[in-house]
Amino acid sequence: AILIVSLINNASPDVTKLDSQEFQEAVENQSFVTGVPEGETGQLIVKDEDQTVTGQVQESGEDPYKFEYAYPEQYDIAATFNEAEIPFNTDPQNTGFWLTILSTLAPLFIILLLFFFLMSSMQGSGNRVMSFGKSRAKRMSKDSPKVTFADVAGANEAVQELTEIKEFLESPQKFQKLGARIPKGALLVGPPGTGKTLLARAVAGEAGVPFFSISGSDFVEMFVGVGASRVRDLFEQAKQNSPCIIFMDEIDAVGRQRGAGLGGGHDEREQTLNQLLVEMDGFDAKSGIIMLAATNRPDILDPALLRPGRFDRQIVVDRPDFPGREKILRVHSRGKPLGDDVNIETLARSTPGFTGADLANLVNEAALLAARHDKEQVDQSEMEEAIDRVIAGPERKTRLISEKEKEITAYHEGGHAIVGALLHEADPVHKISIIPRGQALGVT
Repeated sequence: AILIVSLINNASPDVTKLDSQEFQEAVENQSFVTGVPEGETGQLIVKDEDQTVTGQVQESGEDPYKFEYAYPEQYDIAATFNEAEIPFNTDPQNTGFWLTILSTLAPLFIILLLFFFLMSSMQGSGNRVMSFGKSRAKRMSKDSPKVTFADVAGANEAVQELTEIKEFLESPQKFQKLGARIPKGALLVGPPGTGKTLLARAVAGEAGVPFFSISGSDFVEMFVGVGASRVRDLFEQAKQNSPCIIFMDEIDAVGRQRGAGLGGGHDEREQTLNQLLVEMDGFDAKSGIIMLAATNRPDILDPALLRPGRFDRQIVVDRPDFPGREKILRVHSRGKPLGDDVNIETLARSTPGFTGADLANLVNEAALLAARHDKEQVDQSEMEEAIDRVIAGPERKTRLISEKEKEITAYHEGGHAIVGALLHEADPVHKISIIPRGQALGVT
């Protein structure tokens, strides 16, 4: 701002300042350049407001140069020019006044411009600064693409429990007329990849209500009070859109048992948990808000969070058994061209311990392998290769292994097969391989 003002005030650095003696000599010698057309640079002009004279002086044998002379207040400059018969013009515009105004307002204007620029930069990307204490929940409206219970397989008991929650949202009068209290929340417990988030979305899709999804880690910040503020904002949004479902994934990030740690971060987590407990007590059963949460570590959650009246139900979503894996494979095989030799039942028997996410990855890997082999459909060979890739990793065909190492690996894997054959309650052996995969030299 100072630089701009100085540039304005010194717009003509080549102007020579004349003192009284030099000015009088120029008058006596008739050194002023006259006859310059009106409006052009170099015209002799008297500025009454500024008490200055500007124009050009040309001394004998030299080039003309611009000058400026500030005459005293009582000096009659017009009479001096008239007596010397020197033509001049007067400048009626108050240019000094506007320059003064501009010089005064320019710094203020530039400061305001920088302020608005910085504020707009900080408020970018979703208005982060002004919404620091706002909830980061992602809202899925009832018009969004729906996930229904038809997209969920291998969790019949969990679906049955959640079907009742859907009925609570659709027709609460059915339960209230019998004196039943609608559950405020349900906790989905199970290993990673078993479909807890999918089940929560299916409930919202079946009931046709808004669905707020947020992770427990989104509440925890280094600034004290932010997490509690986000909890309040989340439930305020839910009340405005009721009936609705709030789903909090990985609730153990904010719902850990209190009094088990030290430090400011732990204090912030406790404040967030306390606010969550208050909010879950604050909305009644008639508000139409149901809280769903998911965790794979229920043992570390605070007991106050698990008591009836907050999370009334704990729904276990375990790894699917053989019939469940078969149904999940059929769900994920929809829309994929399968070969006639693909046996879903055999694949389900070959994947004990797989979760829904593992089975979805298996089908996707098989489709990628078929595309790599330039096939038009996915065959059983790609499915079996995908199982091996998911369990042990890709083949390491280029690894050099001596014949002695191959023999030792074959004895080792053969021992697995013999033990599996002798133990009648063990899962049947489907495949033995001594091709290195991942960190293993062989797989049974």
